[in-house]
Amino acid sequence: MKIYKLGEEVLREKCEPVAAEEINDDLRKLFNEMFETMISANGVGLAAPQVGIAKRFFVIIADDDVRRVFINPEIIKTSQEVGSYEEGCLSIPGVYENINRPVKVSVSALNEYGKRFTIEDADGLLARVIQHENDHLDGILYIDRGDKQFAEDTVAQFKKRAERAAKKEAAKAAKQASIAAKLAAKAAKKGNA
Repeated sequence: MKIYKLGEEVLREKCEPVAAEEINDDLRKLFNEMFETMISANGVGLAAPQVGIAKRFFVIIADDDVRRVFINPEIIKTSQEVGSYEEGCLSIPGVYENINRPVKVSVSALNEYGKRFTIEDADGLLARVIQHENDHLDGILYIDRGDKQFAEDTVAQFKKRAERAAKKEAAKAAKQASIAAKLAAKAAKKGNA
């Protein structure tokens, strides 16, 4: 699956809830594809907008190695205590920043079969990943929660990357069009001979 990068609109959208009738085998297949994509990219969480879907769900495998699917999650409680931890994101590769978040979180969501579950007082990496992925569902990226200048610099850096990639693609397309035109001209010349 393609992982959408900083600058792509879907990452800034507020996602729509998943309807009960949407929780089916096709969606479960999608979750498996998301797990595979996340694992191959060395991630611990992946939210729907990161794969181009503006719906409220994400998958995670935190440090306890349990595969978890969260559909229509709601954070119902966070601790007063806050901790700092260096975060990264598959949608902002190669960029890391220390982010302050509550150290404990309670969340309620539906699993991949549409059954309601609650995790009370999750802590450590699990708490952080739940909060990070849940932010994605509201169009919030971890850089929005850190230093403002760092966020602006990161956005500018990714905009330049996207512009360079677009120029490369345009040059490649122009070169292919030129080759195709030369081949067509040769073929036409041969046909007239």
